[in-house]
Amino acid sequence: MLESESFYRLSPDRVLAAVEAAGFAPTGHCSPLNALENRVYDVRVDGDDGAFHHLVVKFYRPGRWSRRAIEDEHRLLFALEDAEIPVCAPLRFGPAGASVGTTHEIHYALWPRTGGRAPDEFSDAEVDTLGRLLARIHAVAAHVDVSHRPRFDSGAVALRALAALEDGDFLPPSCAGRYRSAVHEVVDLYDRRSEGLEVQPIHGDCHAGNLRRGDAGWFFLDFDDLVHGPPVQDVWMLLPGRDALAEHQRRRLVEAYRSFREFDERSWALVEPLRAFRFVFYAGWIARRWEDPSFPDAFPHFGTETYWESETRDLEEQVDRIRAERPGSAPVDEANAPQGPGDETESPTNKDFFWDL
Repeated sequence: MLESESFYRLSPDRVLAAVEAAGFAPTGHCSPLNALENRVYDVRVDGDDGAFHHLVVKFYRPGRWSRRAIEDEHRLLFALEDAEIPVCAPLRFGPAGASVGTTHEIHYALWPRTGGRAPDEFSDAEVDTLGRLLARIHAVAAHVDVSHRPRFDSGAVALRALAALEDGDFLPPSCAGRYRSAVHEVVDLYDRRSEGLEVQPIHGDCHAGNLRRGDAGWFFLDFDDLVHGPPVQDVWMLLPGRDALAEHQRRRLVEAYRSFREFDERSWALVEPLRAFRFVFYAGWIARRWEDPSFPDAFPHFGTETYWESETRDLEEQVDRIRAERPGSAPVDEANAPQGPGDETESPTNKDFFWDL
């Protein structure tokens, strides 16, 4: 059986067997969690204290990351945990204390289940806290060896996604030329604006859905997309809106960030090109995963003429917006900026943006 077929057909029995092979005693409870890129399960195990405990077991999609790349992710999480930064690090298991297991050639890891809720919006005080935490994450990550992780650049993100769409004949003739032209223009704009800017290990997918707030405070989750990229990628994804409140809070987050780490003002010019990259990357991600039976069910409109006309128009409008903006423009007037969540200026974009990778 091909690795991909084995991945698609993961059964509770195989999940429980992997947990048992890692040295835990599963009770038989195995519940799938909402995830598309990887396969993730909640498993209940017997603890040494005689009580039940829940673990989260993640099976990594074959062919995406090598074992060494997954170990890079875990190495960073252990370093962050050692620095007392609130992240959810994987469990070590076996006599060698490994954090990655393999079953049927599929790599997997076990994690403690983290409580708390994902936020819908942030107060200014919460933004300050998150800015300091993000700076500390970047400060630690800058000194951790994650050499098996890729570089986040226009080729790896936008052009690779475009190639997946074109190679798979997903773009209809009515939109293909316009879409290709828009992608290449965004690539050119990003490449010119990013020249000379710092690149370092970053979270890579640092949106609010990968945050939890519980009794112990904030936790950053899911470093699966760890890459070498511009730190502003994590900033704008955490606060992605285009309205005055989002701009105010991004600036506020960076001011708190500077308590621990420098931030290059020139990188503000990357925010809108990075947003455009997200449009393209998301479509390319679906295209690359289309053979996975769960994807056609999750994205029934993907590939229709209506879908691609909307995607192409959105991307062209984003290119126009990037051309029209003044890169590195001055902050909004803080005296007149909205001062907390729930302001009437909040854009629907904040709620409708796609995140589930």
